[in-house]
Amino acid sequence: MGSRNPGLASRWHATSFRVRYQETDQMGVVYHANYLSWFESGRTEMFRGLGFAYRTLENMGVLLPVTAADLQFKSPARYDDLVAVYARLTTFSALRVVYEYEIRRLAEPETGEPDSSALTAGPVYLDKLPGELLVAGSTSHVWLNMDWKPVRLDRILPELFYAITLALREEGGAV
Repeated sequence: MGSRNPGLASRWHATSFRVRYQETDQMGVVYHANYLSWFESGRTEMFRGLGFAYRTLENMGVLLPVTAADLQFKSPARYDDLVAVYARLTTFSALRVVYEYEIRRLAEPETGEPDSSALTAGPVYLDKLPGELLVAGSTSHVWLNMDWKPVRLDRILPELFYAITLALREEGGAV
């Protein structure tokens, strides 16, 4: 048990919000570094959706820092756009975790008011994600102890490792 097979991933989890003015630059588009912050929101909510909070992990003595990030920009987000961050695990093992993300602009009706069906939170049970793809990317993470030393999660917190594995299986992802 440990690493996921390439090409198999957990279910997408979504969180949506409006782009705030402070997140844009002089050109009126979202400043590129903000997408990393949105990735963090996506993975935090995805993990919470599985029943685990990052704060709880830290209280248990493990950290999960970013070791690599990759972003591909397709189209800019702009002030007041309704966007969704979709996140899913593509790798979960005793040593590392890899998340995949898509940030998409959601459609709104002509009234200018958000379509309540477009506001998304939680697991996504669709074959195709809604909205226009703006940014795709991934982040890699490694399990560390509080001394910033790499650890095997299955050895230092086996109950947590197996609980996450079980949650991923139950939500439909292959481990």
